[in-house]
Amino acid sequence: MKILITGAGGFIGSHLSELCVGLGYTVKAFVRYNSKNNWGWLEQSEYKDKIEVVTGDIRDYDSVYNALKGCNAVFHLAALIGIPYSYVSPKAYIETNINGTYNILQASKELGLEQILVTSTSETYGTAQYVPIDETHPMVGQSPYSASKIAADQLAISYFRSFNLPVKIVRPFNTYGPRQSARAVIPTVISQILSGREKLSLGNLNPTRDLTFVKDTCNGFIEIYKSKKLFGEITNIGMNEEISIRDLAILISDLLNKKIEIDMDNQRVRPENSEVERLMCNNNKLKQNTSWTPKFNLRTGLEETIIFLKKNIHLYKTAIYNV
Repeated sequence: MKILITGAGGFIGSHLSELCVGLGYTVKAFVRYNSKNNWGWLEQSEYKDKIEVVTGDIRDYDSVYNALKGCNAVFHLAALIGIPYSYVSPKAYIETNINGTYNILQASKELGLEQILVTSTSETYGTAQYVPIDETHPMVGQSPYSASKIAADQLAISYFRSFNLPVKIVRPFNTYGPRQSARAVIPTVISQILSGREKLSLGNLNPTRDLTFVKDTCNGFIEIYKSKKLFGEITNIGMNEEISIRDLAILISDLLNKKIEIDMDNQRVRPENSEVERLMCNNNKLKQNTSWTPKFNLRTGLEETIIFLKKNIHLYKTAIYNV
């Protein structure tokens, strides 16, 4: 089986590309064109020579269509994901997340792909109206980012219903681990502590999140792909646990054996009505339809993430807020 992975140079995409190679799949990695021909995190991958890399732009139908030629399936992860930047440029999220997904769906339809996995996000649920959140929970666009992902998900489902396109929606809750950018809270906390700061700059400390280690998230993709069910449906990936940002920062500081103070930085705080206050995953559907079982708990996942950050702290600009 030959699988195209879009966003393959990114955080989750690079881990997923490596996992697929390790499982014996032929991987074609779609990364954004740039003048340096830089392949993102795949540049450092031990599987670099076993992956066919193609460059293009997910917003460009021609490059997407050409990349999909000869593939049996596509894992579509390419997206703009930073919530704060979606307040700055909502249109960019429409063009990338909605139009990019359209390009994947339409090209897959024209080329007759066997499976199309579209990556969603728990942000589409908005603040939990009940917990744990299952796949029937209402979707609420509390940021331009989440609204763009809701639209992309619904477009994908419409292609399943209208054209019988073999689409599956993969909806991870908050994923963390090595290679994650400082836009996310865990690398932000770790990198600030490792840089010697005793007073951390963070946003709202009260929201809770359901955190899944990246290798477990990637295994979820594979299990959903292997399932003979779940077509035209949404499937959550998460741990059925929650922790507040405040408690998370304290846990990380304990693992690093450092005492910290936390300073709320207003530029890191979402607009009041845009903040997702609570997320906690109901993963029953995934467990009932696949053999997925997480191999990492929060502590072991954080320990592996800390090891990575210690080796790569030079890649993080801890003195500035990374939008």
